Amino acid sequence: MSTTIQIRMGGYGPPTTAFSKALKFIGDRIEAEFADCVEIEYVYNIMDLGHHGEEILTLVENGELTLGYQSSSYLTDRVPELGFVDLPFLFRDNDHARTAMDGALGRYLTEKIEERINYRILGYFENGFRHISNKLRPVRRPEDLAGMKTRVLPSDVQARTFQLLGATPMRMDLTEAIDGVVNGTLDAQENPFANTVTYGVHKFHRYHTLSNHFYISRPIFTHRDSVDAWPDDLKAAMDNAVRDSITYQRRLSEREAIDARKEIEAAGGEIVELTEDEHQAFVDAVSLQHAEARETFGDEMFKMAGL
Repeated sequence: MSTTIQIRMGGYGPPTTAFSKALKFIGDRIEAEFADCVEIEYVYNIMDLGHHGEEILTLVENGELTLGYQSSSYLTDRVPELGFVDLPFLFRDNDHARTAMDGALGRYLTEKIEERINYRILGYFENGFRHISNKLRPVRRPEDLAGMKTRVLPSDVQARTFQLLGATPMRMDLTEAIDGVVNGTLDAQENPFANTVTYGVHKFHRYHTLSNHFYISRPIFTHRDSVDAWPDDLKAAMDNAVRDSITYQRRLSEREAIDARKEIEAAGGEIVELTEDEHQAFVDAVSLQHAEARETFGDEMFKMAGL
């Protein structure tokens, strides 16, 4: 390479998270192979610079960042097909979800994203299964959510889920959600335990329900114009580094979930583990969405999801 290529990678969490460590994993691999030919910079948490979490989408699309990640729900307004993976109770477990996202379903969604946005999608980090936390009362059945102002990701599908559960869904960015939890204007939110702890929600919410209602992936996207201009060997190296970083991040994510649960309990949080009947009550309350999704997306996406 005749000139140094700058690669600026960003996210929206502290350096200690599995996502930030995965970025560093990628950067270390590229630096080890290309040495002085590349210059790697990390912006682990764009919110520290005054940005909202959702702004990472624009920062990468405009080329201010070379590579970033974000929950796929943030893109559903522009890529409606991503609403499919926002469906509640879509995947049985991590293995089921990973097989779908690493296989035909992930490839299809990648194609749809790249058709509409100036990205190259390199794979999917795991944000994992999400649970409900709140400041008011234990939640064991849908009726326990009645009237709760609950933050959801900016997704109509997710808002519909919590409407069916009887809550009052509030579509909002992470930055606004954290403010709402702290100042008390939000009653509830839903996140993997690791996120709940990372953003300090467990200090304000006593009640946590292991609902496993959504599984969310975080696409790893790059600025298409920049990456397409790279030499082939650098593009191949980035593809390989990202692929291996996904395995690394998912392993870290599993450990984070265990550690986060311990932190929630240490802070005085109560964790509700649903019985089979209680869990089924949540599934039944939102079952209409799967029927609606078959009308919207057809049977093919369900087949790609292994259903």
